[in-house]
Amino acid sequence: MIAYQSIGTALGMALFAWLMQTGLSGVDRKITARIQKRRGPVWYQNFRDVFKLLNKRSVTHGWIFDLGLLIALAGAIGTAMFMPMAGIIPLQGYDNFFMITYLAALGVFGRALSAGASGNPLAAIGVMRGLTQNIGYKLPYMVLVIVLINYYKTSSISGIAALQQVQGWSVLKMPLGVLVAFISLHGMLGKKPFDTYLAPSEVASGPMVEFGGKYLGLLNIAHEIAVFVEISLFVNLFLGGGATLAEFLLKYMAVYLLSSCLGAVMGRLRVEQVVRFYYKVPIGLTILQVLLFTLLYGGVS
Repeated sequence: MIAYQSIGTALGMALFAWLMQTGLSGVDRKITARIQKRRGPVWYQNFRDVFKLLNKRSVTHGWIFDLGLLIALAGAIGTAMFMPMAGIIPLQGYDNFFMITYLAALGVFGRALSAGASGNPLAAIGVMRGLTQNIGYKLPYMVLVIVLINYYKTSSISGIAALQQVQGWSVLKMPLGVLVAFISLHGMLGKKPFDTYLAPSEVASGPMVEFGGKYLGLLNIAHEIAVFVEISLFVNLFLGGGATLAEFLLKYMAVYLLSSCLGAVMGRLRVEQVVRFYYKVPIGLTILQVLLFTLLYGGVS
């Protein structure tokens, strides 16, 4: 049975995830603007945008459209509630990688369901592109994590992070694997060149084309929380988590801003180029990394 204190801590983690990542996204907008020789908005502009959207009226496209949005928001919040951060484990014993992956997939399903129910063909195209990319970057990512789970003999995120504090970070054991994981993370975050499912000049932001007002505000909240989960998972699994909260947040910001800076100087790939890349390069490097890991660390049982 989960104590009320644990539930309160988990809800606090979800709130912290949104506040921190929304502020960091504002910093990202500023840095991206400076890279592109613009001034950019103030760092807290994202908060202004969300609160402004939540005060506007929205157009609905039916109950499935509404239900999908609620599923997406619930999936993002629920996933963040299980995510450990440094020594903070909101729901002790429940921070299982497979549970977190399942809840994260629920959020993706909700967004796809809602966008598909809008009836806009651009939304349907964006959803199809997004799901195609999702398979491409999730397959090598999952293989690498399963190798780590087998090596550390636990699927607990906090357990894997704690073992790395003693045995060394995973990045030192599988450098090629971490490169693949970062490429996958870059795609999960929707950064260029892998933002073909949004592509404002082609499919008018794809899955988000029919969202406005409160609906768009809630979708932005779900997106920022999902970003927090994806980066936190990467830091915990491959960079040793953090012995302190400051160490964890420093790694988190470094990973996010590195991805943002790379996206700021890249152009968008065509959808067929993205598919060819993901189904060749990351998968090939993953196979090579698993073979090297088997030779160096006694195999994968």
